[in-house]
Amino acid sequence: MDVLLGIDMGTGSTKGVLVDATGTVLATETIAHSMSLPRPGWAEVDAEDLWWHEVCSISSTLMSRMPANASLAAMCVSGVGPCLVLCDDDLRPLRPAILYGIDTRAAAEIDSLTAEFGAENIKDQAGTVLSSQAVGPKIEWVRRHEPHVFERATGWYGSNSYITAKLTGEYVLDHHTASQCDPLYLTRDFTWNESWAQRVCGHLPLPRLVWPSDIVGTVTAAAAASTGVPAGTPVAAGTVDAYSEAFSVGVRQPGDQMLMYGSTMFLVQIIDDYHSDPTLWTTAGVERGSLTLAAGTSTAGSLIGWLQGVTGDASFDDLMAEAQGVPPGSEGLLVVPYLAGERTPVFDPQARGVVAGLTLRHSRGHLFRAAYEGISFGIRQILERFDDAHSGNRTVAVGGGLRSPIWAQAVSDITGRTQLVPEQAIGASYGDALLAAIGVGLVPPQTDWARIAYEITPDPRNRELYDDLYATWRELYPATRPQVHRLSAIDTT
Repeated sequence: MDVLLGIDMGTGSTKGVLVDATGTVLATETIAHSMSLPRPGWAEVDAEDLWWHEVCSISSTLMSRMPANASLAAMCVSGVGPCLVLCDDDLRPLRPAILYGIDTRAAAEIDSLTAEFGAENIKDQAGTVLSSQAVGPKIEWVRRHEPHVFERATGWYGSNSYITAKLTGEYVLDHHTASQCDPLYLTRDFTWNESWAQRVCGHLPLPRLVWPSDIVGTVTAAAAASTGVPAGTPVAAGTVDAYSEAFSVGVRQPGDQMLMYGSTMFLVQIIDDYHSDPTLWTTAGVERGSLTLAAGTSTAGSLIGWLQGVTGDASFDDLMAEAQGVPPGSEGLLVVPYLAGERTPVFDPQARGVVAGLTLRHSRGHLFRAAYEGISFGIRQILERFDDAHSGNRTVAVGGGLRSPIWAQAVSDITGRTQLVPEQAIGASYGDALLAAIGVGLVPPQTDWARIAYEITPDPRNRELYDDLYATWRELYPATRPQVHRLSAIDTT
């Protein structure tokens, strides 16, 4: 029996799975972890001590659980992204990895590169305007602020390509991740923007571009000794975790959407033609030659966790019961959930949370329901921009946030969309296993392991109420932006 190994390094944990060629899960393993937040606006991870060591641990554990009649056909690793890992010739990280858009340190570099290359030129060639999600400004930040690190670096990686290099010795980057390394990549043409990349990267060579299911090398003897994976095992390139997760649940055709409910919300939609929107990210997709629109919030489940912490020690179930006792619309309470700034669609690291309509009669349950509704209003705002490119015709919901009895229903009620919830909820590591299976030819490229377990449908009784509240919610951010920016300046001094 041929078996695939998929591993995903997420924001809150690293997960691994053993899967056979039919998509049947044979074994799983998870290691929880957290990121480092050393300064306001910084979000980092020690790539070697955390990512590599956890990949080694999970690989070793899962290899020990291989069925007696099984052999490992291939493996694939995905991870949070886009990130920046700078290494020397021995693949030693020279500083902690700088994480995706939640790390907002490079604001000045975003401004300077935008002025240098031109906002419209960047949007046209890279697919989006520069934001904290882009890798190019993060490279520029290291070059300006840590020149001793930049000068010693001989290669730059994302989370998954760093692990791929540790496993195989190959210096590659998948097209999707590269398309989030703005302004270094020509998204319309699926290739590097050589002149801009040379300007930003300087002496650093550009990785070889590959597609996520491409087999890029095999596990070396040294990596085999560390991971327990047999030397010579084929390794597929992998990609950013959200996209591997979308792939795992069958988001493959134009109009297909994925909503990922987690610490942040992440949205992916497949499109059939190149479309550039300054409030979204246009990227290469997972499958060869495909394109996607993407969006991500800066808070979601993390906001709910914060509220749970600051309002007492009640259990999650008790809090949800309180919130369920509050009617839709939270009796006139609105929350703008920008407690960590916001990514799409406003791209404003200085944005802050706003609670509007609060009265003495509002309770803790009201706050929790209003927070879920505020997140959901933000999702509606993003989906309306998605529709400008290609109307969504199939929405798949994934992620740990689905265990809330309120959240996903609020999204369906507020957006008017039915959400399909898949039977298999393992996540990106499951998509990694499928990419590995496709890469070695074990299954055809069109193989889809996803099965839908149930649907979440909109309640039409709430539509008119939510339409009215949404109109007011949309006014709150622009109306309070000058004030919260002034408060943000105090917050970071």
